[in-house]
Amino acid sequence: LKYPLGRLNLFPPAVRPLLKMKMVLSRVLAAAAVLAVPALAEQASPIGKAIQLLGDMQAKIIKEGEGAQKLYSEFAEWCEDRSAKLNHEIKTGKAEVGELKAAIDQEVAKLGSLHAQVEKLAGDISTDEADLKAAQGIRDKEHTAFAAEEKELTEVVDTLQRAVGILEREMKGGASMLQLKGANNLVQAMGALVQASMLSTADASRLQSFLQSSSEDEDVGAPAGAVYESQSGNIVETISDLLEKAEEQLETARSTETKSLHAFEMMEQGLKDEIKFANKELAEAKEGIAAAGEKKAGSEGDLEVTQKDLSADIAGLSELHHECMTK
Repeated sequence: LKYPLGRLNLFPPAVRPLLKMKMVLSRVLAAAAVLAVPALAEQASPIGKAIQLLGDMQAKIIKEGEGAQKLYSEFAEWCEDRSAKLNHEIKTGKAEVGELKAAIDQEVAKLGSLHAQVEKLAGDISTDEADLKAAQGIRDKEHTAFAAEEKELTEVVDTLQRAVGILEREMKGGASMLQLKGANNLVQAMGALVQASMLSTADASRLQSFLQSSSEDEDVGAPAGAVYESQSGNIVETISDLLEKAEEQLETARSTETKSLHAFEMMEQGLKDEIKFANKELAEAKEGIAAAGEKKAGSEGDLEVTQKDLSADIAGLSELHHECMTK
């Protein structure tokens, strides 16, 4: 093989000395062959021996050059394979870094949304619980007022029913209840019944209160019992009218209580359902926060490892390039 000395730089440094020596020996052998033509008859001459020695050296150098060329080819192939592998790992690593960063951003956004949802749900639950408590307080007051009114009206109705029975019986008796014959209004009639021990003072007081409230409803400023004065003097009829009114008031109070209770129960059920579903959503949101936080932490850990591996691969590729270019 013949190579111009100026083109040795095209070969790797490891084989350049061998190629240079080979080219020099080839030229020396060519010159020696020209000088040795007259001495070919004498194979044992010093020149012949020198030529033989140079030929042996050339064969050895050629063999060593072929070995060096093989090593170089293997080394070059290793460089290419290693470079391709590192480039692939770098490309893959960069893609993984991008995917992990996107996954982290996604979890960060999810965490922000879930935290906002938790805050809103907590506020809604607090508001509903406050509304329920306030409504329960109002309902308790309404029921307490109704219970007192029902008790009072029930007792009034009972007293009026007994009064009607007593008056009807006594008015037929004649002489035993002279005071009743002279009674022109309910107050006087009740007084007569109390004096005869047919009604208790408490019963009379209860009726007096009822008369007072009824008088205020029907004729503001009229004396208690005056509106129930019978023009015909029939006290029994007057008390019966009053009994009817008391029964109507009792029925109205009970009806109002039933409607109020039903309205409260509907509102209570609605608020309790809202609180129940809000608590369920709140629990799910908190679970989502825990899961997103765990996923984010995992992705951040993977990102750290991947970035370290990527940096190592980039550094390894740089070192490989330097090594393959200098050997």
